[in-house]
Amino acid sequence: MSGTDTGRGTIRRVVIAGGGTAGWIAAAALARNLGPLLEIVLVESEEIGTIGVGEATIPTAVTFHKLAGIDEQAFMRATGATFKLGIAFEDWARPGDRYLHSFGRMGHTTWMGDFQHFWLEARAQGVALPIGAYSLETQAAEQGRFALGDGGVDGYAYHLDAGRYATFLRDLAEREGVERIAGTIGTVERDSGSGDIAALLLADGRRIAGDLFIDCTGFRALLIGAALGVGFEDWSRWLPTDSALAVQTRSVQPPLPYTRAVAHEAGWQWRIPLQHRVGNGIVFASAFMDERAGRERLLGSIDGEPLGEPRLIRYRTGRREAVWARNCVALGLSSGFVEPLESTSIHLIMAGVTRLVQAFPFDGISEAAVRRYNDEARAELEGIRDFVVLHYKATERGDTPFWRHCRDMPVPDTLAARIALFREGAHAFQRGEDLFRVDSWVQVLLGQRIEPEAWHRLARLLRPGQLGRVLADRANTIAAAVARMPTHQQFIDRYCAASDVSAAVTAPAPVRI
Repeated sequence: MSGTDTGRGTIRRVVIAGGGTAGWIAAAALARNLGPLLEIVLVESEEIGTIGVGEATIPTAVTFHKLAGIDEQAFMRATGATFKLGIAFEDWARPGDRYLHSFGRMGHTTWMGDFQHFWLEARAQGVALPIGAYSLETQAAEQGRFALGDGGVDGYAYHLDAGRYATFLRDLAEREGVERIAGTIGTVERDSGSGDIAALLLADGRRIAGDLFIDCTGFRALLIGAALGVGFEDWSRWLPTDSALAVQTRSVQPPLPYTRAVAHEAGWQWRIPLQHRVGNGIVFASAFMDERAGRERLLGSIDGEPLGEPRLIRYRTGRREAVWARNCVALGLSSGFVEPLESTSIHLIMAGVTRLVQAFPFDGISEAAVRRYNDEARAELEGIRDFVVLHYKATERGDTPFWRHCRDMPVPDTLAARIALFREGAHAFQRGEDLFRVDSWVQVLLGQRIEPEAWHRLARLLRPGQLGRVLADRANTIAAAVARMPTHQQFIDRYCAASDVSAAVTAPAPVRI
């Protein structure tokens, strides 16, 4: 099916199928922004666990919370959250390598060229520090410091407990009038005339009718996939990992303000520090590593006492051919999945529901609006796909079959063009639909050892010695600002300390990709 068959009719009652992070983000966003205009119902089963492993976000979560009127300190206290300034990538291009992809902006840009052109010229002249020296967020992360406001960071995100986050959002949504119905979805009823979804039929016989349905049923995709038959485009030829094991541990040190992503022989491992525990996991390709080996590697590399047994999650990378079909919008894992490497899963939920709020079909579903929604969702996800694939493809590792496969695999033409553009002339770009900025592309391209063969010579327009002085001033200003910041732990203690940290580690919370 095309996924664009639509019909007109007033949209008043919204039914969200599934809870967890995706369902309650959708419920909270709709209720806080459009609540008086809608009747919102969420159906979730207490018998079906969440998928879950990634508990890290990117800076768009901060913006989303502001739009939804969510108090940052209250949210962080409730979820045991910490701050995130970026991701440290270890052993990716070569064993022993390490670089930080931070959320901050590097140096200064002009309309003629971005900062990397100035930096490359300075490096050639022997007057440049490592490029991270010109990013406030990078330096704060590396020194374990954090501050907001005057003299603080601009680009940051959160590490959070996804189970607590869903509970926090549920409380918020229910206060705004969202009705929660506990029950297991048995079948999906479709209208015999239009083919639209008419109702969810629960296992106990209840019938939950609606005008618009939001599929938050995870990889099962009960509405968009099973009921409406929207196909799935497989991306495993570019993203070969298909398995993850997750386990939580007691904290043994103050939380760092960044996520760690450490490559291993068949994938990578993550470490996400919260106030009350640490999230750990391993991502691997089952064609190159079996579950037993993955479990042994994970448990052999963690710090602190495990709070349960590692949980296995199988997944398939790719996307739905349409994320809005008829009167159904898919959010979260039901719409597609890249993998957790750059912490984009929660962002994609937030972006999807934000687009829905902006284009909500009060007076009936428009085929043109559905087409636009799907085009935007596809373009964004494909851009994220390319950014994640870059980490695997741009490697010099040949020490294992997995890395030889990644190094030698073909990549999407869009990514191949970006790599060539940077390699040949140090150019990077961000289109309107791209999530990742030029700064992010540059940090990862350089971190993965893609060295430009040439760059824009605009820096040679400066007076002799001026380039070195400008960069030195920038680095010194940043170093002084970071030195004035409290440690990450000190800032958390006075800004958003969770009151039940000691109690929170007695049992593991659900984890979510």
